[in-house]
Order: sequence, then C-alpha cells, then structure tokens
Amino acid sequence: MARNDIKIGIIGAGSMGSAIASGLVAAGAWEASSILVAGHNGHGCEPLAELGILAFVDAALMLAEGPDVVIFAVKPQVLPGVMADAAAACAGKLCVSIAAGVPISAIEAALPGARVVRVMPNLCVQVLSGASAVACGPSVTGDDAELACSIFGALGRASLMREDQLEVEGAVVGTAPAFFAVFVDTLTRAGVKAGMPSAACRELLLATMAGTATQLLESCEHPRAYAEKVTSPGGTTAAGLYELEPLLFEGSFAAVDAALARSAELAGK
Repeated sequence: MARNDIKIGIIGAGSMGSAIASGLVAAGAWEASSILVAGHNGHGCEPLAELGILAFVDAALMLAEGPDVVIFAVKPQVLPGVMADAAAACAGKLCVSIAAGVPISAIEAALPGARVVRVMPNLCVQVLSGASAVACGPSVTGDDAELACSIFGALGRASLMREDQLEVEGAVVGTAPAFFAVFVDTLTRAGVKAGMPSAACRELLLATMAGTATQLLESCEHPRAYAEKVTSPGGTTAAGLYELEPLLFEGSFAAVDAALARSAELAGK
C-alpha cells in the first residue's frame, strides 16, 4: 500500500531524480501527492507533474512545503552550491545524497543539524530493478536507515553498507549496467559472425540475461552452481567457458580497478 505519511522532497529532476520520483509512484510505494520535486527553472518536471507529483521551479519553494526527507539528486560538482542554499531548511531533517565521491562528513558540514545518508543507486532504478548501496552518518537513527532502505528498495534492491564500501559498490554495481550491455553487444557480434541475424541474436540474449537474473534472484543459488547446471561435461558450454572465463576474470578485475582509480581522481584523492 502506498504511504502518504512521509513527504519526500527531491532536488534535481534529471534522469536519476525523475527515476526516483516516478519509480516510487509506479511501484505503489508512495502516493504522488507525497512526492515533491524541484528542477532547475522547472526543467524536467513536466512529465512528473502529469503523474500528480508536486513540481516546483526551484528548491526553495519545494523546501518551504516541509518535506520530511530531502533527496539531493544532483551532480557532485553542483552539490555544494545546492546544499548552501538548502542548509537552513534541512536542519533536523533526514537528507539523502546520491552524489558520488562526496563523503558524509562534507555533507554534514554543509547541512548543520541534518541526519545524512549517502546512497549509490544505478541506472536500473528507472525500471524498478535498481541496485542501491546505503550508508548512514553517525546521527542517523535506525528508523532513518529503515526509511532510506524502503525508499530505494521500492526501486529494486537496497543494501546497507559502510561508507568506505560505497565507492567499491559504485565501481562494481554502478558500472555494471554498461558492462552487461557491452557483453550482450559483444556476444551479439560473435553470433552474427557465426551466422545468426543480429536483431534476433540480441533479442534472445537480452531475454536470456533477464531470465538468468530472475532465476538467480529467486533461487538465491550461487552463480557458479547455476553455471554448472548449464555446463555438461565435454559439452559446448564447457568449451566456451574454457576460452571465455580467463579473459572475463582478468578483464573484470582490471575494469573495477580502473573505475576505482578514476573515482579517486574525480574525488581529488
């Protein structure tokens, strides 16, 4: 049942802010009237307003409505200015930042008196299949943590983690949609080379990816055990894995290391 006892204010109506707002309504988790969104000069808010979500042309007007939770869905380089303008209105509130690389300590310093949570969601929240890591600041209560997890859990899955684990989650889970998409594209190219029509190959691979993910999530089976069920001794899958797995193993570790290094560069570390 959708809840309307807690008002959620979202600053930023870009791809992630809009996905969070519309996703909460689509999932039936929150009533549209309990979600407030502020976009820059109202930009990006029109489709949300059509859903019944309350849209504002700037954050000050939205914050004046007294949301219980404030989600900062803006880019890291924009966040300091946005927090400076919102600081007075955010005192005593639960504030959630989805900006990568900006630590809880910096957010707490910019928002005195706020209870701060950092969340790292990925793009799949747009289709209610997202994955979000949640880290809580020292002033966050158990109820706050539960609320943050319920908000992002409604958009897929959410897991509590330490803050030092968030950057790793971003380098692994945050980048994974791109990695998975490229893997499908690469397998499609291999299929075309071997004689399959491109569109059919891609469609079947995407259906297989969705089915595999569903089975693994529902069964809680270890991916290795699942793969072994598909792999007959001396069969075609075994032959393919013999070639693929060493490359995939090395490439996955290198990709995550590269993403972490770039994240540190962007954070100025």
